[in-house]
Amino acid sequence: MAKNRTPIVKLSRRLGIAIGKEHYVRRRPYPPGIHGPKYARRRPRLSAYAEQLLEKQKAKAIYGIMEKQFRNYFDKASRHPDNTSEVLVRQLELRLDNVVYRLGFAKTRRQSRQMVGHRFFLVNDKPVDIPSYKMTIGDVISFRESKKSTGLVKQIAETMKLNPMPKWVSRDEKVLTGKVTSIPEGDDLDQPFDPTFIVEFYSR
Repeated sequence: MAKNRTPIVKLSRRLGIAIGKEHYVRRRPYPPGIHGPKYARRRPRLSAYAEQLLEKQKAKAIYGIMEKQFRNYFDKASRHPDNTSEVLVRQLELRLDNVVYRLGFAKTRRQSRQMVGHRFFLVNDKPVDIPSYKMTIGDVISFRESKKSTGLVKQIAETMKLNPMPKWVSRDEKVLTGKVTSIPEGDDLDQPFDPTFIVEFYSR
């Protein structure tokens, strides 16, 4: 499976956003490299195409998705009768690895993807190790018993405090289960990127 192996620090600074819990953009608000500081003093004006491309790259980096899979999400969203940009973000939010992150069971999406791949979770009492698995309303996530003794799970109480939980999911902190209670909509779809630019990019 293809992966983006760019260091998280470099990727965050290049795109101008904090990916996961990283905060390097605030410390050095310019791209990496010898010419990076010039952007802090005078950021060049981007063309319409460059702006659209940048928003797409942000979305891919945030959710850890490569181009082929991301394009598949867009193609599905474009065939849906509802607003394409909203459907696109909704599909990304309902990925299993993202739901695990939103529930506070992992510190970052990268960590949640790794935990899913290592079969930490059950979905409706069945083991699932596919990060892109599509969650639906009523689906319940729980930890496998064999994983509850690991260090990651023992730190869950602290991990759950790091990120606010959206209203479209719920969790039981005593038994460490989470549930998708509704579809993401409205403010739940707000992201550090503009999905309308992504729609424009692919619609050229």
